Amino acid sequence: MTTFGEISHTSRRSRRRLAVLSLPIWFAVASCGMQPPTVTPNLDPAPDAHAWPLPPEQARYALAGVLIGERNFLAPSHETTSKARSVLSWLAGLIVGEPEYVELRRPVSGVTDDTGRVLVVDSSHQAIVVFDMAGQRLLLWHSVDRGEQFQSPVAIVADGTGGFLVTDSELGEVFRLATDGTPQGRFGRQILTRPTGIARDDQTGLVYVADTAQHDIKVFDGNGALVDIVGGKGDAPGSFNTPTHLLFHGGQLYVVDTLNFRVQIFDRNGDGRLSFGRLGLFVGNMTRPKGVAVGGDERIYVVESYYDYLLVFDAAGQLLLPIGGTGQDVGEFYLPAGVWTDAEHRVYVADMFNGRVVIFKELTSVQGI
Repeated sequence: MTTFGEISHTSRRSRRRLAVLSLPIWFAVASCGMQPPTVTPNLDPAPDAHAWPLPPEQARYALAGVLIGERNFLAPSHETTSKARSVLSWLAGLIVGEPEYVELRRPVSGVTDDTGRVLVVDSSHQAIVVFDMAGQRLLLWHSVDRGEQFQSPVAIVADGTGGFLVTDSELGEVFRLATDGTPQGRFGRQILTRPTGIARDDQTGLVYVADTAQHDIKVFDGNGALVDIVGGKGDAPGSFNTPTHLLFHGGQLYVVDTLNFRVQIFDRNGDGRLSFGRLGLFVGNMTRPKGVAVGGDERIYVVESYYDYLLVFDAAGQLLLPIGGTGQDVGEFYLPAGVWTDAEHRVYVADMFNGRVVIFKELTSVQGI
């Protein structure tokens, strides 16, 4: 399947030959108003935005935007540029070579910081892809130390001081980055085997890291010293089977217990507060749960990656609404991996194999759903 933003399988040589042979057709199309494709960032729904669930039901969520890469910051053509000139510019790109835009490849998770930047962990780029909305630019952070780069970054969380903590499952460590992406240190070496999800308790400063290969959650203090290990392999409450994504919110740790097909929630003392989810064939079941986030009214978002859904639950773990299904169209996903929210009631989904981040806006309260 061709991913979003990916070039077709037709060779560049064939495309250029086709472009030259089709010049008269392109001039005709220009006169009919065809424009080169442009994509601009938009983090709030348009009046005619796609909404979920579908009519005639009341809209609970609306599409707020789709992030794909540098093309999000290309300004659309102004009226002062003729349509024919725009098409000729597009044709010139086909004939002499297209600009090489940096685009998302395999986004797996992310976070939105206090300045409105959207930081996306991209496993294929082996980097943090930063969408600087205020600066209208895209940045890539590759480095974890001098002369060393990310190998398999998985998750990112704010560190409480303006910087970030990033896990790398291949390097087996957690890396500290300053607010500008400058490496600031690392921890977990020879303690973590395959770190994936990461969460931080802003009140205590404790950092929780899912060690997927060891089936446990390792807890570090603010200096990176190991202070506790939670869980171990099993299916009993408080045990895990391949835990992946984590979230700390409202004094509670949310653990996606992927191969136990559930989400477990614990308090600061490690006591289980809630467990929900089970293996099944129905929408709302969890076959390969991945990302987890909490939104308005404490609703819980879980990415069900096997069947390509974003599942919306209430705070008690009762299914409210599924969004998605397999595909490339708006509101569809292809192996989604992560989900996060921001203070503006937006929900971000890392749509991994479609190479994009899809953004939804909460329109109603949980009572409205």
